[in-house]
Formats: sequence, C-alpha cells, structure tokens
Amino acid sequence: MTETHAAQPRELPSSWNPADVEAELYQRWVEAGYFTADANSDKPPFSIVIPPPNVTGSLHIGHAYEHTLMDLLIRRRRMQGYETLWLPGMDHASIAVQALVEKQLRDEGIDHRDLGREAFVERVWQWKEKHGGAILSQMRRMGDSVDWTRERFTMDEGLSRAVQTIFKKLYDDGLIYRAERLVNWSPQMQTTLSDIEVEYKEVEGELVSMRYGDGENSIVVATTRVETMLGDTAVAVHPDDDRYKHLVGTEVELPLTGRKIPIIADEHVDPEFGTGAVKVTPAHDPNDFEIGKRHGLPMLTIMDEAGRIAGTGTQFDGMDRFEARKAVREALRAEGRIVAEKRPYLHSVGHSSRSKEPIEPRLSMQWFVKVGPLAKAAGDAVRDGRVQIHPPEMAKRYFDWVDNMHDWCISRQLWWGHRIPVWHGPNGEMVCVGPDEEPPTGEGWYQDEDVLDTWFSSGLWPFSTMGWPDDTADLRKFYPTSVLVTGYDILFFWVARMMMFGLYAMDGVEPFKVIALHGMVRDAHGKKMSKSAGNTVDPLVWMDEYGTDALRFTLARGANPGTDVPIGEEWVAGSRSFCTKLFNATKFALMNGARVPEAPLQRDELTDADRWIVDRVGQLASDVDNLLEDFQFAKATELLYHFTWDEFCDWYLELSKVQMDEDGPRAERTREVLGYVLDILLRLLHPIIPFITEKLWTTLTGGESLVIAEWPKPATEPVDEAAAERIAAVQKLVTEIRRFRSDQGLKPGQRVAARLDGIEAQGLAGHVKAVRALARITEPEDGFTSSASIEVGLPGGVVTVSLDLSGAIDVAAERKRLNKDLAAAEKELANTEKKLQNPAFLEKAPAEVVDKIKVRRETAQADIERIKSRLAALPQG
Repeated sequence: MTETHAAQPRELPSSWNPADVEAELYQRWVEAGYFTADANSDKPPFSIVIPPPNVTGSLHIGHAYEHTLMDLLIRRRRMQGYETLWLPGMDHASIAVQALVEKQLRDEGIDHRDLGREAFVERVWQWKEKHGGAILSQMRRMGDSVDWTRERFTMDEGLSRAVQTIFKKLYDDGLIYRAERLVNWSPQMQTTLSDIEVEYKEVEGELVSMRYGDGENSIVVATTRVETMLGDTAVAVHPDDDRYKHLVGTEVELPLTGRKIPIIADEHVDPEFGTGAVKVTPAHDPNDFEIGKRHGLPMLTIMDEAGRIAGTGTQFDGMDRFEARKAVREALRAEGRIVAEKRPYLHSVGHSSRSKEPIEPRLSMQWFVKVGPLAKAAGDAVRDGRVQIHPPEMAKRYFDWVDNMHDWCISRQLWWGHRIPVWHGPNGEMVCVGPDEEPPTGEGWYQDEDVLDTWFSSGLWPFSTMGWPDDTADLRKFYPTSVLVTGYDILFFWVARMMMFGLYAMDGVEPFKVIALHGMVRDAHGKKMSKSAGNTVDPLVWMDEYGTDALRFTLARGANPGTDVPIGEEWVAGSRSFCTKLFNATKFALMNGARVPEAPLQRDELTDADRWIVDRVGQLASDVDNLLEDFQFAKATELLYHFTWDEFCDWYLELSKVQMDEDGPRAERTREVLGYVLDILLRLLHPIIPFITEKLWTTLTGGESLVIAEWPKPATEPVDEAAAERIAAVQKLVTEIRRFRSDQGLKPGQRVAARLDGIEAQGLAGHVKAVRALARITEPEDGFTSSASIEVGLPGGVVTVSLDLSGAIDVAAERKRLNKDLAAAEKELANTEKKLQNPAFLEKAPAEVVDKIKVRRETAQADIERIKSRLAALPQG
C-alpha cells in the first residue's frame, strides 16, 4: 500500500490557504512530467481526448464540471498503473472567430470584404496568437492533468492534413457530393449554420390569412411570413379533404405576382389546422421543400444572401425581408385579400446563436456528406456492444439520432476554416485534391470558396490529434480512446460525427470504448443558467474565494450519470469546510506523531477502535473503486465525505486522543493507524481534490507525489465484526449521553460526574475511559448523588447513566428558557389546529399546503412533549 519515502518536512502551515499552493503544485507536476504520456510504455493504455473548447472560449461552469470528471478518471487510472494520455486542444470555431474579427475590423472602419480573403485570414491568425486559448491557462487553475506536450488545434498543419485526407477519401467513395438543398441561412453573416448553431425561441409574431384567387375557386391560406408568398409555387391540401377535392389539379392566381400556381394534394397537410390549405414555398421552408420535391414544383429563391427580396420582378425587390413583410401585407390589404390577422401570435422561430438574428431557410448550392452508411456503422457499433453508452438509458437518444440522420451540410460561406479541397474548372469540371497532390492549374481553374463546418474537423479529433493519416506510435498505443466524457446535449452534433468518421477512417475501429454522458449544470434551484436570467456562475470567482478543490468536490458530489447538476455558492462554501476539516485532521495527526507504517499492521496488536477504522477504510476503498468504475461520481464522493467527516474525524480522531493519552505500544500503534488510514483516504480523495491531498500526503508520508502514488487496493483481511459491534455500542452510548446533556442545558465542554451501571456486562469494560472522555463525564467521587439519569438500550442490554447535575446548570435560567420555548410551541400548535379545523381552508388549500400544516402540528406536539419532559427533570427549588 505504501512506498518507501525520503525524509521530508512533516509540518503544515497554520491553516489551509489554497491560493498559496495551487499554482506552485501544478507547475511542479508539469515540470516533473507526470502528465506526459509515453507511447512506448508497456503499461496498459488509458486515453481521453478533451472535447476541444472554442479558441474564443473561457472557462465556464460547464467546462469546470466536465473537466473535473475527466481529470478524476485520468488521475485514478494513472495511480492504478495505466499509461495515461489526456490530450488537450482547441477548436478553431469558424463562425464565432470570424464574427469576432469582423467586428474588430468594423470598429477600425474596415470591411473584411475590402481587406480580402488572404489578409483577413492572416488577421485571424494574429488574433488567435494574441487572444486565443485563454481557456487553456484556466484549465491549469482547474488542476487538469493534461499532456501539454501534445496540445492540438484544429487548424494545425497536421490536423489540416487529416481533414484533406478524409475529405478526399469520402469524395472518392461517393460519400461527399454537391447539391442545391434547403439550409439554415444567416443573412447577417451570409453563411449556412449547423443545427447546433440555431436556437429556437418563442416569439410574438402574426398569423395572416389571405385569399388566393377569386370567386368559388378561391382558396385561403395562412402564414407567419407573408413576404415568402412571393416565392409560392403551389397551394397544397390533404387528398381526403372533401372541401377542396374539386380544386385539386386546377390553378389559382398568386396575388401581386401575376403568376398562376397549381393546387395540389399532399398527405403532409393537416386538414384540421387553419383552413386546411397551405401555401407552398419550396425554396424557403423545410416542409415545403419536401412537398416541392415530391411534386416536381419550381423552387424559386426570392431572397439574396443578405436577406433582401430579389428576382421577383415586383416592387418589393431590394427590400429587407422584415421591411418586405409589412409592405407585402399592406399591398394584399389594399387588394382586399387579407381575410384575418391574429396578432400577437406566439410561435417558435430559429435564431442564430452567434448573430441572434432569425435564421432564414434558404435554397442554396452546398456540399453534403451522404451519412446513410456511416450512420448505420455508428449505430451498429453501439448495438453490438463495441461501444457502451453510460448511462445505458441514454442509448435510445443516440439511436434516435443515428437511425434518422439526414445528409449533413458541411460547407460554410466563410473565410476562416478548412477550405474545401476541390478545384473547379472552366467547363464545370471538379477535382478533389489530397494533401500530397498538386491542384490543377491553368486558366479558369479556382479553388472552391467555401470552408468546412467546424464539426467536420472536430469529428476527426480522436485520431487526427494522434497523427492520422500516418501510422504513429500514439495511434497504436492510445487509439481507440478509453472513454469520451461529454454532455448529452451534443450527443448528435459531435459524438455521432466522431463515431461515423472514426469507424470509417480507422477501418472499423471505434473512436472510444465508452461514451459517458453527463447532464448540464443548473443553478441552486434547478433552473437553466443564462445571462438573461442573471443566474450564471463564473467558476474562477468561486475558485478564488474557496479554492479549486472546493469547486471540484462540489461538482463531483452532484455528478450522477446523465442527470443535470444543481450548484449554489453555499455548497461550494460547504466543500471548503470539508477541505478545512481534512486539513485540520491531518495536522492533528502529524502533531501527535502519526506515521505511515513501514510493515503491515499487526491486527492482534490493535484496539477495537483501530480494527474498526482499518476495516472501514478498507471497505471504503472497495466501494469507491467500484462506484468510480461505474462512473457513479456522486455516490463515490458522498461516501468519501461521510467517512472523512462522520467516521474518521468525529469518532476515530476522538478515540485516538484517548489511546494516545498514555505512553507505550498502544499509543504507537494508534499513531500508525492514523497514518495508515490517512494515507489511504488521501489517495482515494486525490482524483477529486488534487491540491490539498497532494500537500497533506507528501507532508504525511514524505513521498514524491500523490499523482504517481499507487491507488488503494480493496482490503483482503476479514472484517472484525465483534470490534465493529462494540464500537457501534460505544457510539450509541456516547451519542445518547450527549443528547441528554444537551436536553439538560449543559454546555458541550462542561464536565459532570456520572456513574455507568451495566457497561461491563455489555463487554465494554475496555471502553469506559473512551466513553467518559467523549461524553464529558467524570468518575463519581465519594458521596456521589445523582440528580438525573437515562437508560441506553444496547444490543447486549441496558446501560444506566446517572449524573449529578447539581450546580452544573442555572436551574432558574434554564426553567425560564424552557418555558419560553414551551409557550412558542403551544402557540404554533394552536395556530396549526385552528387552520386544520377550518373547513373553508381545507376545501381551498392545495393538498401539499395542508400536508405542510400537518407536519408543523406534529412537530409542535413533539416539541411540547420534549420540553415538558425536560422541565420535569429539572431539580426543584
């Protein structure tokens, strides 16, 4: 369990101040090379790749949570003797970075389009070198034990080569194609957006019903976007709707345009919604696009890249889409075509998460990945058990995505990012160029202007970061990675893409063995954090105030697999108190000569208390190990908390004081047991709270570092049940005496004489000294007379404790205090009885309110009984 250590100072500072040691300890770990992986090691591998944060990012509470869990896993495996690799890096974040640099240029009075592509990209690289990666330094604050020698960036030369390689492979295999499709479009940024970059919000708009055609052949449709009627190419009704069967196959004039459009029948139409007839604008609505494909309808794009009406041949050309919405509505009104208007009309509208503007569904020529075979492989890898999803109930969500995945639009109309490696020729030719190939030259040849979706390059992350497409030592040692720790919210956007690309590029070998999904961090009331709600948390502020370990402990303690985590500042403060408790306990042990035994403990030389705590810490090691193996971070942390605080500090430390109060072998064994238990406990806690445990353990043991210390092994010795039962009896006896003392108004440290009758008969003769010390009771002297007594039922019988309280308490003051408490309890009882006897209240109040009143009544009744009992027990006079 222990190593042989060189002698080191065995002194701790007077108090625990995290700011004094955290940065220094972390730098020492890095310089010692503890986090650097050796691809040539013969140790079993364990690897994690970090979900790469955006280069624009800074540490938020979600990062702190996720990084705590990853670091916990990697530190434990390192202590278990694995060759560990936790690979760090950042994502180039095309849209976010381009928007940021464009704004900087606008502030300087420069339009990025005037600057030109090459100069703009150079400007972005300058920004990245100066400002990017702030989150990496903040990861050091978190204590992340990542291998900084392997840091990667998705636009690095090596990763760019991987992107070109897989693009060409997919292209040559017919899995990448170019086509005109409907996409999410940002008019402000003039690019497509991925689904994850679209946020849906409930907004107040309008629902306008308008009549197409005249007379008995007219038909009424409704829309929230009146301006799109300029691009209608049909009106659709349900084929079984008797109201419109006579119109199917006819044409109706589209107002304001002079065009005739057909009335068609399609089962997508809901005959119960509105009038049962819908306008069809295939180039500007996803559902309409599908209808248009089924019926071969023209697809008229009526907006340009900036969201202005264009190409309609009407007076609205050149208007912004929102300006056109009003103008078209008023023009229809002037023609008497507005049938009804509902305002405000609440409906869901997609907005760009970057520019915050409403996105525009728009027909556009884009590049796509044909995901069918890739998605099937990703689903099969989970179904056949090669990849496990934890918790297992999250697998259904994964299958919902991969089994119903649409082809993936991978092109973006930006300048910052991986440029699509396709060259277009003067006669419409297209040539895909690999990283080691020369592009075609000559008049009319040019490279595609678009860049790839950021998720394309981050989908390669598990293997591109290890040197693929080359055959590298890192790939051979650390791929597939052991576990992916990520939020369930990006299960589709990132996880599924890594699965598809990993299986495709690595000859069917999955990118990770386990997908460990966690929830989102929420505020103390369980509400989603947002800037608008004012409930966001800056983890750096809490780390400054309470220390990194306190934040990490709080997050781990709430980390149940797949579920959201509420967090509040008072919980972090509580974790700081836990760290302080651990510090003080270790300091006490050191001051009293605690040491880690060099040889195994001889159980026949140990007391009941020693054997009990040794058995308990052995069971703790086994339980924590099993829980962490199952990603049950919260349960493992909770066990560690309660063992440390409730069993070790509250009981064994107090019992050890009694045992060390005498010289001799017994005191020496106690010092060894203290060192033994602390050694194991600090090792178990280290992956969660690395800084304080490192300081305490190296001081206690003289060891080099906990980072490379051995993980505790489960105990093999049989548990001494008899010793445990005797200690449990001691605990109950002491607890009952303490409770009785409190009821009698004694101060916690006040000592009173007491007689213990029947304790020897319970087999507790050897524990009398400990009971008296912990319960603050002294040996009775000659002439002892008890004024109060209690009986404590133990497994072997009853122990009677008789106390002499004469002169120990101010009877008059205590009676006055108790009578005041009694009056308050009786008033509370009367109030609750009055409400519960009021029929009107019982009839109107919600059931949960009535239940709370009943609980208050029961509490008041119990308080009255307790206080009266204490009054009766007071000495008379």
